[in-house]
Amino acid sequence: MKPYRYIKHVLDILLALILCLPAAVIVLICYIAIKAETGGPVFFVQERPGYKGKIFKIYKLRTMCVETERDGRPLSDMERMTRTGRIIRKCSFDELPQLLNIFKLEMSFIGPRPLLVSYLPLYTPEQSRRHDVLPGISGWAQVNGRNELTWEQKFERDVWYVDHYSFLLDMKIFWMTIVNVLKRQGINAGVSDTMQTFTGSCDSSESRSSLPQMVR
Repeated sequence: MKPYRYIKHVLDILLALILCLPAAVIVLICYIAIKAETGGPVFFVQERPGYKGKIFKIYKLRTMCVETERDGRPLSDMERMTRTGRIIRKCSFDELPQLLNIFKLEMSFIGPRPLLVSYLPLYTPEQSRRHDVLPGISGWAQVNGRNELTWEQKFERDVWYVDHYSFLLDMKIFWMTIVNVLKRQGINAGVSDTMQTFTGSCDSSESRSSLPQMVR
């Protein structure tokens, strides 16, 4: 077990404390804007698997309308996205409520993104190793393609992070995250959905050709 794991917890809490006040102001502004546009719930709460697959509730600002169908037709993620939600997502403000998850030691600032509980039985044993560290608000996959990657490429990067995470790597990911947010890179996977549904890997070796680029 890496000693840095415990130092990482302390650094997460300290940074979360520093960000609490500015984050609260931004969340309040977003709260008012979401309520004014939709009148519906402001926060999105969903169960996600965390460290060692333990289930926890993740908190985000809601960027989509609650409505999932219109005239009997299912709506895509991008059709459900509100005007306010688009701005919030572009600035990544929707992730700010996850500071609460960090205080509860359910998440870290840096780590593999927590995905859906329904994906757990679909992972290969190698892909399941992404749960050997706390999930993060941002991670190695997020700063190396984010939603533009295939699922296999994302998991490959997640597992690589599990094997190599360190203070210097976390600092690199932290600054790369800021750059990506400013450039608004990789926010959506396509014009219809924010992220394609994972249905399992037929051959997890398909994306291994990208590994040398990943470790630069």
